[in-house]
Amino acid sequence: MSELKASLKSGGKFSLNWSYLNAIANGVSAIDLGALALRNLHDARQFVREYGFDLDQPAAPALIRRAHREAVDFIVHSFLTPAQAALIPRDVTHPDDPLLLLVYASLRGQHVDVRRMWSCAVLKVMHGIFYIDNNLKLRHFHAIRAQVFGTLDEVIRHDGDRHYLTDGEVCLPMLHYDRKDNKGRNSILLKLLQKAAYLAADIFDHLGVRLVFATRFECLLALRTLQRAHLLSVTNVDAERTRNTLLDLEAAKQIFNKYRARLEHSDDYPAELLQTMDAELAELAQPQTRCDNPHSGSGFNSIQVTVRKMIHVQQLDAGPEQDYDVGFFFEYEIQLMDEASYQRSLTGPASHDAYKKRQLDTARTRVFGRELLRWIEHQPVNPPPATERVNEARMEAAPVTGR
Repeated sequence: MSELKASLKSGGKFSLNWSYLNAIANGVSAIDLGALALRNLHDARQFVREYGFDLDQPAAPALIRRAHREAVDFIVHSFLTPAQAALIPRDVTHPDDPLLLLVYASLRGQHVDVRRMWSCAVLKVMHGIFYIDNNLKLRHFHAIRAQVFGTLDEVIRHDGDRHYLTDGEVCLPMLHYDRKDNKGRNSILLKLLQKAAYLAADIFDHLGVRLVFATRFECLLALRTLQRAHLLSVTNVDAERTRNTLLDLEAAKQIFNKYRARLEHSDDYPAELLQTMDAELAELAQPQTRCDNPHSGSGFNSIQVTVRKMIHVQQLDAGPEQDYDVGFFFEYEIQLMDEASYQRSLTGPASHDAYKKRQLDTARTRVFGRELLRWIEHQPVNPPPATERVNEARMEAAPVTGR
């Protein structure tokens, strides 16, 4: 074994990559970097090994190639027009080895900057894909979904096409009930790419329900119902992710105390009284503006609660002394809205389509970076040949059948 001796000598020029070291030391997200710091393919292989892929395993290169193909397709279909898709260099879309993108992403210079920027964009998306594919919780998604909705189905009851929320005593009629059984892969990836950390563990709306009532006061009573059924408690709610842009609780308390006796003595469901209470609440309440989601539009009002539920799955390699299933916490969302807020969410800046558009714009900017965005904007985009335009016109004019 050779003797170690302190030294600062290196085989090449002694230099520091200040921007890359700054990202590591000061917590700059990888998605906001414009370049990597690898010197050659040997460096790239070491980088990939520490990332978590053993290239000596036959499956590893195939997984990387598949993620590369998915990343390119995602960029083409989510962030580019059909005419812009041809702007991506072939070295990036069809490399001999996807690991070359790590080297391309590290090279700067007039003739390689475009390739560097596109390589960075594809690698950012690949990074998100790897996080999705290696989220152990999502591998138990069927068990998670069954256990989450098994509990919710105990309090959300159905009578034909009518839906109710009940704790066994109070029974609140819903105007609309939406259930999210799964978040699509592209939706997860898009959400990751607009987050600073972009970790799959930070996606909290894989599963959830939206409960829509006629009035805001019924949303308050729904909170009480969920609390009395123990689906909501101070121990299983993620306080940092609670968003209330719907209810001024201090104002609601005053009005509730004013009408409490009439509520208690109502023989039938007091729909008109609740409407009266809501009208008074609208006059007395202060706007609730706490919303940390930059993509939520003005006019979007709801109570959104992220709930942690302990999920149990069978551990296949459990020892004989372990007589209890493995448990982990999984987060899902409950959203409460009144009818007026729900209607506003269907159109305009508060709508889901507008929300997704803002989210897409943010992700596109972060994946491409402003330098690549400017380059794309300055590229001439050739119109399709005349024959293609004629064919497209014929297709648009043709009658649509089978709908």
